[in-house]
Amino acid sequence: MGTKKKYSHWAGSDWRPNRRELLLGLGSFGLMAGLPAPGKAQVSRGGVSTRSTADVCIFVNLAGAPSHVDTFDLKLDAYRPPGHVIGGSGAMAINATLFPNLARATGDICLVRSMESVEEAHERGQFAVRTAHSSNPAFNAETPHIGAVVAYEKGVQKFPPFLALNGSAGQGAAFLGGAYGPTTTSGCGYPYFQHDFYGPASQTRFQNKFNLLRSLDPARLPGADSSLADTEAFYDTARQTMYDSSISDVFACSGDDIGRYGDTAIGKALLVAAKAVQARNGVRFINVGHGNWDTHQLMYSRGYSFAGALNNIWDLANELDRGLGALLADLKASGDLARTMIVVMGEFGRTPGPLNGQGGRDHHKTAMCALLAGGGVAGGRVIGQTDSVGRKVINPGWKANRSIYVQDVVATMYSALGIDWTSTVTGTPSGRVFQYTPPINNGNSDTPAPVDEVFA
Repeated sequence: MGTKKKYSHWAGSDWRPNRRELLLGLGSFGLMAGLPAPGKAQVSRGGVSTRSTADVCIFVNLAGAPSHVDTFDLKLDAYRPPGHVIGGSGAMAINATLFPNLARATGDICLVRSMESVEEAHERGQFAVRTAHSSNPAFNAETPHIGAVVAYEKGVQKFPPFLALNGSAGQGAAFLGGAYGPTTTSGCGYPYFQHDFYGPASQTRFQNKFNLLRSLDPARLPGADSSLADTEAFYDTARQTMYDSSISDVFACSGDDIGRYGDTAIGKALLVAAKAVQARNGVRFINVGHGNWDTHQLMYSRGYSFAGALNNIWDLANELDRGLGALLADLKASGDLARTMIVVMGEFGRTPGPLNGQGGRDHHKTAMCALLAGGGVAGGRVIGQTDSVGRKVINPGWKANRSIYVQDVVATMYSALGIDWTSTVTGTPSGRVFQYTPPINNGNSDTPAPVDEVFA
């Protein structure tokens, strides 16, 4: 088997930003993703009715593509790992050895098992997961992340609306403008919000220096140079978050909380996600990366790693389960789960049946699954069905009577957030019309639609 591209950059937990990285993190990927056109974008609505059941969406991107048949679409008759205990009941059966917390929380989650992907390569699949668009080199740079679309629709309040945890979200705001790009960090510990080097005088001295910078460069003054407007928006967003305890407290994690969520990258990221939701100060979309699910080999060898990062389903699933279980419990206890949609998925599925000759599973696009919870989602529900081994969809289980694609899941997220998923935007750098959820590139050009069956 050839060398695989791994996703270890999603899993690092030791990275901490300096002040320059703080400023760059606030929308930097919007700047890099293409030339913005501030003020030129014009949105046209399709006039559809939305669910409007959620204020926030937490999207957990399982980069590398987890095996559906070993996680949330169990096919034990086709392959039964030794020593596994099954939790839940009936259609909601979950591998309680891999997911002990989720197996006890089936009443809060919905499993979508009639999904498939149009992609079977990681880069293209991830692009679709991040943007709801098929990858096209001519337009990729100007295509915004779904989180940027949410931020653009909902606007900027006290807290940056688009938060990316555990590394880059993969796309930025592109032509929508820098104010809607992702604030990027690894999770707990973002110490530069205070910048207290000069003690009590720090905030005044910082503001004086900031004002001096602008006075020395007239092009930086508001309205002076449209080509710098997007960059200045990054700096303004960063500046407004400094010296504000309601912002910095979101990233301050206690030892007890880390103990519950897990002292891992995904655990601490989900802890910060919970705190950001509970703060209720403007976050609208939280992208949480959890990588290394590209388990081509030794996937059931506990402790197996590749290039220094865990690469086996035992440890990856246990990390995710601990953090996700704590997230569900905390948001439920605080009353915030009802207003927070949680979506967990990767870019495609894995080959079903017995493991391959390397003890793992390869890429598979005709069956995959997603986990949804909160934000109006009905728990204890399963949508759709695959065949006995998990090779293909045999029962879509929803109104469109076809397989569910990433674009449909994104339309579901938009609908829950009160966003018209049929909206289009003019004013892109290329002159094309940008569609929030374009026709699905599945050979039939099916029109995306929310999977309303997931809702209560």
